Amino acid sequence: MGMIRVDHTLSIREEDIQIEFVQASGPGGQNVNKVATAALLRFDTTALPEEVRLRLMALAGGRITAEGVLIIQARRYRTQEANRQDAIQRLVELLQHVAQPPRPRRKTRPTLASRRKRLEEKRRRGEIKRTRQHSRTDHQE
Repeated sequence: MGMIRVDHTLSIREEDIQIEFVQASGPGGQNVNKVATAALLRFDTTALPEEVRLRLMALAGGRITAEGVLIIQARRYRTQEANRQDAIQRLVELLQHVAQPPRPRRKTRPTLASRRKRLEEKRRRGEIKRTRQHSRTDHQE
């Protein structure tokens, strides 16, 4: 078996992927109950670099078992091959997403113009509210 290239920094071995075919749920006519076309892809995440694995666990959440196996179900198509390709494509897209570390957030400060605009808006709102208030003498009639 070969390698699947995720991006220029990350490739995965095809041996780390197991695909099993099961019966799909949902509509499909007479075909759905007798043909196992849905692909169930299992990928062992322990083969990944640690920081990539941690980002994947945060993103994939419930799709990763306690043993660190990522499970992807593909049942969009009516053929095994199409669902197999779909499952692998979704795995690659997920890994491409987590392969790049998130860019660090740079702290920024509000501009002088935006601070002035905010304060002016607050003054305007306060003015509107002040005009709604009743004076003490209004309630005694």
